[in-house]
Amino acid sequence: MTTAAGRVWHGITALVVAIGVVMQTITAATSTGGEGFYKENPERVLNVFAYFTIQSNLLLGVTCLLLALGAGRQESTLFRTLRLNGVLCIAVTGIIYHLVLAGSDDLQGLAWVGNLLVHTATPLLGVLGWLLYGPRRQTSGRIVAWSVVFPLLWIAFTLIRGEATGFYPYPFTDVSLHGYGQVLLNCLFVALLFLALAAGATLLDRRIGRQTVER
Repeated sequence: MTTAAGRVWHGITALVVAIGVVMQTITAATSTGGEGFYKENPERVLNVFAYFTIQSNLLLGVTCLLLALGAGRQESTLFRTLRLNGVLCIAVTGIIYHLVLAGSDDLQGLAWVGNLLVHTATPLLGVLGWLLYGPRRQTSGRIVAWSVVFPLLWIAFTLIRGEATGFYPYPFTDVSLHGYGQVLLNCLFVALLFLALAAGATLLDRRIGRQTVER
C-alpha cells in the first residue's frame, strides 16, 4: 500500500509530467521559421507523441497518478507491467539524453524548461519515487518479460514509420544516416541498457521488499 508521503510524491511526479508534456506540445505547435520535420499543424503536434521521451513520460505520469489516487488494480499484471515500464523507460530516457543527445539543440525559454522537465526532472522524480515509495514486491521475471514488449513495439513503429515518412525521432535511429545495420546495433545497446536496469530493479525490489517485511 502506498503511504501518504508516497501519494504526494507520485502526485507531484504526475503533475511535473503533465506540465512538461504540455510545454513540449506548445513548443511544437508555436515554433516558427519552418523548424522541424513537419512544417504544419496538427502534424507537428501529433509528432511530439512519437518520441520515446514523451511516451515514457506518459507511462510514468499515468501510473504515478493512479498511485497518488489509490485507483486501479495495482496488483494486476497489467498495472505492475506499466509501472515497471514507466520507471525503466524514464530512466533510459534520462540516461540516453544526458549521455548522447544533450547539447544537440539550442533551446530557450519555454522550450528549454519543457526539455528540462521531460529529460531531467521526471527521470529523477520517477526513479527516486520508485526507490523511496515503491510500491514494493511488484517486480518479477514475468513482469520484466512483459515490460520488454513496449520498447520493442516502439522500435518497430519508429522504423516502419520512418521508412514510410522519412522521419526518425533521434539521430541514432535514423536509417537514412546510418543504415539499418548500425541503427539496429544502436537499438540493441539501448535494449541491453533496459534489460540491465530491469534486472537491477528486480533485485532491488526484492531486497527492499524483504527489508520492509522484516521491520
